Amino acid sequence: MATISRTGFAQVEPNHLSGIVTGQILAQLPVDTDAMGTIIENGRFAKYDYANGAVNLSGAGEWMLIYNEEKLYDERKQHHKDFAMIASNYSDGEIVPRLISTVLGDVFTTNAFGGCAESDSATVDGIDLEVGDLVSVGEDGYLEKVDAAADDAPTFQVAKVYTMADSQPGVKLMRIK
Repeated sequence: MATISRTGFAQVEPNHLSGIVTGQILAQLPVDTDAMGTIIENGRFAKYDYANGAVNLSGAGEWMLIYNEEKLYDERKQHHKDFAMIASNYSDGEIVPRLISTVLGDVFTTNAFGGCAESDSATVDGIDLEVGDLVSVGEDGYLEKVDAAADDAPTFQVAKVYTMADSQPGVKLMRIK
């Protein structure tokens, strides 16, 4: 068992995400910052709500993984944990994230647990996980530990307790529902 906590923003390593290869990527709607906040991290889940013209947590669409291209301007001093989409960095504060559909069997490594980090140096308390545990998308779009597969959200199984590229704790997850 390991505690998956982090310093900085959440990270994703796309080990095998079918949506990238099949083009199941949506990136045209802005984030509803009233519902989701002004910091959007990789590894969080959201819904692509065409009817309301926004990425949010309550639309009728499916839960999709937020995985944006990282824009780091000094790779000698910056790492994956230093990237998030922050409203104040964009024109008119409008964030337009890239959402990727996940399907059964998709595998990715992440440390996106415990909610949103306030900065690239903030510490976020995590959760205890071990191989075989189940996680699902919570109401805030972050993954949380569950006892059984969720009826209304994708469910993932911990395949390996792992580390992220910067040696912070993470887990390799496989979508099972």
